[in-house]
Amino acid sequence: MQINAKIFVAGHRGLVGSAVVRRLESLGYSNLVLRARPQLDLADDKQVAQFFRSEAPDYVILAAAKVGGIYANATYPADFIAQNLRIQTNVIEHSFVSGVKRLLFLGSSCIYPKLSPQPIKEEYLLTGPLEETNRAYAIAKIAGIEMCDAFNRQHGAHFLAAMPTNLYGPADSYDLQNSHVIPAMLRKMHEAKRDGSPEVILWGTGTPRREFLYSEDAADACVYLMQLRDEELDSLARASSTQYPYLFNVGCGEDLTIRQLAELVAEVVGFQGRLSFDTSKPDGTPRKLLDVNRLARLGWKPRVPLSEGLRLAYRDFLQKVAAKTVGIGSPPDSEKTQKKQETFSKHG
Repeated sequence: MQINAKIFVAGHRGLVGSAVVRRLESLGYSNLVLRARPQLDLADDKQVAQFFRSEAPDYVILAAAKVGGIYANATYPADFIAQNLRIQTNVIEHSFVSGVKRLLFLGSSCIYPKLSPQPIKEEYLLTGPLEETNRAYAIAKIAGIEMCDAFNRQHGAHFLAAMPTNLYGPADSYDLQNSHVIPAMLRKMHEAKRDGSPEVILWGTGTPRREFLYSEDAADACVYLMQLRDEELDSLARASSTQYPYLFNVGCGEDLTIRQLAELVAEVVGFQGRLSFDTSKPDGTPRKLLDVNRLARLGWKPRVPLSEGLRLAYRDFLQKVAAKTVGIGSPPDSEKTQKKQETFSKHG
């Protein structure tokens, strides 16, 4: 990927997309094409077609998607499948029509079966039932993988699919109705500490195991894949045992329980109250640990350990959210002091 190549980063304001932009800029890539939703609605086929005709990017990183945790996925499944199908179909198809040299499609580890063997290899895709709470989103992402593979097989394209594990970091969403587990925990524990609340309640049993990757590491993996030579990718594909040879898991290869995660977050935030679990709420998949050997064999590995990433994420929360919305340092509200705080641990 030449340093002067024109690169379209779709979803550049999101968690992964913004990290991809920062990584590209740090490497000297300056010919970046960025469009906010008011400028380009990726769900609108005509707008996307016109964009590719006028801009003709050399490379595309498709990080745009409608995302959310267990609550959002379970409540709005039609929105998740319809919007994601439209976005990825438009971008992938018009990338091919306009002659894009390489495309990277970002998905999610929720594409794998709910009870998949651990750690999860790329070849386990489509070998069992999905987790019910985010099935619509997962099927949309599986369709994107299939679409990339279909263009590769029929037209000789080099369209890659990267499936990150659970991500967190700068530009994360702290909306408690739609956020994932780490930003939800950070916000609720911060507010509990601020208000003097004695307890934070988390969804589920605390026993599910999850793997987490800092968003800057995920972005580094994306750029790494985009920079590989075609010959390297083709060689790996020929030696692959998976039916999707250009599919790559992106993770750190280590997991922990939700309870252990909550204890780490409490330590980072400085919350010293009780951590309780509402077992009437869903747990989601019992365990979800990715096998990242394919990417490791190409020479990539993450750099940011979870403990450091959590500190960086909390600092980002304090700078961008807490100082503006919840008044750091404000005196405790006497009515809130005894109120239990509930955190929505949406570990999908």
